[in-house]
Amino acid sequence: MTHSEKIKVGIVGATGYTGVELLRILVKHPQAELCVITSRSDAGKPVTEMFASLRGYLDDLRFASPQEADLKKCDVVFFATPHGIAMSMARELLKAGVKIIDLAADFRLKDQDEFTRWYKIKHACPDLLAEAVYGQPETMREKLKSARIAGMAGCYPTSIELGLLPLMEYEREHPGTFDLQTIIADSKSGISGSGKKSDVSLITAEMADNFHAYGLKGHRHQPEIVQQLRLLSGNDALDMTFVPHLLPTIRGIHSTIYVRLKDAANPLDFQKLYDDRFADEYFVDVMPAGSHPETRSVRGSNFLRLAVHRPGGKDLIVVLAVEDNLVKGAAGQAVQTMNIMFGLDEKSGLDWPALIP
Repeated sequence: MTHSEKIKVGIVGATGYTGVELLRILVKHPQAELCVITSRSDAGKPVTEMFASLRGYLDDLRFASPQEADLKKCDVVFFATPHGIAMSMARELLKAGVKIIDLAADFRLKDQDEFTRWYKIKHACPDLLAEAVYGQPETMREKLKSARIAGMAGCYPTSIELGLLPLMEYEREHPGTFDLQTIIADSKSGISGSGKKSDVSLITAEMADNFHAYGLKGHRHQPEIVQQLRLLSGNDALDMTFVPHLLPTIRGIHSTIYVRLKDAANPLDFQKLYDDRFADEYFVDVMPAGSHPETRSVRGSNFLRLAVHRPGGKDLIVVLAVEDNLVKGAAGQAVQTMNIMFGLDEKSGLDWPALIP
């Protein structure tokens, strides 16, 4: 495919929050053409009847039923669906030469038994797990260039994995620098991270002026984060504590990550380590020493902003990471991945600043 040709794009499950975010991004992507948009419950309905924000952009496009949609005519299909849908359609699409970008968990975990344990369903195509590439551009870029299947990183995992990336890579080169058994990720997400669904616990009267943790018995993102941090650090014994919280906001993730040095006298310049590692990563912004990034600084954008601290110069390293859970944590990162898979500029369709206020 030449850069002058449009990438024919299909979206399965375009009525949820990540689905409409994909529509918002792709409708202005200079090299993408939205061809097929599916919905089981809204087949036949004009897209702009559900999303008036897209009037003037997608006036002629209607939702199609999954049974009637000709997804095989696409070059790439995004799955913004519940877990289990992408893997049920993967073989047929791959056989037709269609690339797959799944925003659910079907292709994130490499261990099929681990997948079944956390998602309570048997994997439909375990042989494809080995081929699938984890959809996180800054850590898996080279493999994504030739990938047919991308299992997109989750929203919480993206903030934690990128937040720890320089430390994990340093650990790989200098084993024993950090205590990899006591990593703690204290993460908060806006309500949209729970998806578009009827749930009394998510209504305004329950969430406004409220804040709480959840998932302490075990969260589905935990094995994904551990899998990738072990890969990045080269240490299969790595473990961590992950504590998610729900914020009374619509968008945004803030992760505060704690890692201990084994030697409190280690003179490593952590600000320089982070500046150097992300110097060429457009969508990762390492803020000046002493900064405290805010979720509103990334709202609606594909940027992730980081700050690294060493309180009192002691043995504890604190990393602060913020992102928009629907953009860098989901749809934006998925489009960034599509750009890599098709040899386009990674910034294509994604280069805009955050919304303030």
